[in-house]
Amino acid sequence: MVTRNRLVILAFSSLAWTAAASAQPHAIDTAKSVMTVHVSKGGAFSAFGHNHEIAAPIKGGKADTTAHSIELSVDAAALRVRDPDASEKDRAEVQKTMLGPEVLDSERYREIVFRSTSAKPAGPGSWLVSGTLTLHGQTRPVAVKVTERGGHYVGQALIRQTEFGITPIKVGGGAVKVKDEVRIEFNVELAK
Repeated sequence: MVTRNRLVILAFSSLAWTAAASAQPHAIDTAKSVMTVHVSKGGAFSAFGHNHEIAAPIKGGKADTTAHSIELSVDAAALRVRDPDASEKDRAEVQKTMLGPEVLDSERYREIVFRSTSAKPAGPGSWLVSGTLTLHGQTRPVAVKVTERGGHYVGQALIRQTEFGITPIKVGGGAVKVKDEVRIEFNVELAK
């Protein structure tokens, strides 16, 4: 009887250790993970401006799928303007402005970081993840809707540039400008 109890205890201990080991954080697969930012145009003459699509690889991070927690970082200087409808010259100009001191100031604020603080179920395979976003030297709370799709975690959040100390670009006295609200999307795959 004593031997059987020891075997049961040993089996439960082994299961508990296995569960704890599987809850270990996983690294982000940086070769397959990307952040995309969508910036929309506004103003009375917005037809003369461009919507912007900007992307950067996820530089690093870790995720714990059991605890539904995540930390991601992006090198601000790695952001690239992909505007498909703009000329190469226009993309280069937007790129220079975006990384320069008027907007991201990527030489001074080199890293963009998201750290989750909590996660609530939001349907099958979905969560509402709350956390903090550090951008342009400012850290603010954000909420991200996350869905697991075939081993990828995809999500999006809406932020206001002004909340992070960024003044949206205006030209022509504001006749053409970018909107304050931007949409950030991400597609994250965990390292195997």
